[in-house]
Amino acid sequence: MENYFFDTNENETENRVFVLVIYDIIENKRRLKLARYLQGFGFRIQKSAFEALLSKSVYNKMLHGLPDFVTDDDSIRVYKIIGKGQVHSFGKEIEKDINEIIIV
Repeated sequence: MENYFFDTNENETENRVFVLVIYDIIENKRRLKLARYLQGFGFRIQKSAFEALLSKSVYNKMLHGLPDFVTDDDSIRVYKIIGKGQVHSFGKEIEKDINEIIIV
């Protein structure tokens, strides 16, 4: 079992958000491109799920690029989680770096 905590606040001193992105993209080529895109922002926790701890500006940049990967038959959901949180994970452990990833 793996546990980790995060603490993000929506105020002037804290500029980070915890994000969970889940998706269901039918076409393999677009799905692979989306996964590569999301790897630039966070880390994969399951085959169609990514987590990230992002600044608000990087979060907005990530959101802006997502419509390029989706059609009417697809689905991308982004959960922006603010405040104190805890994640409980069971089963296969995921190697991840909690530090922020910045794309230049």
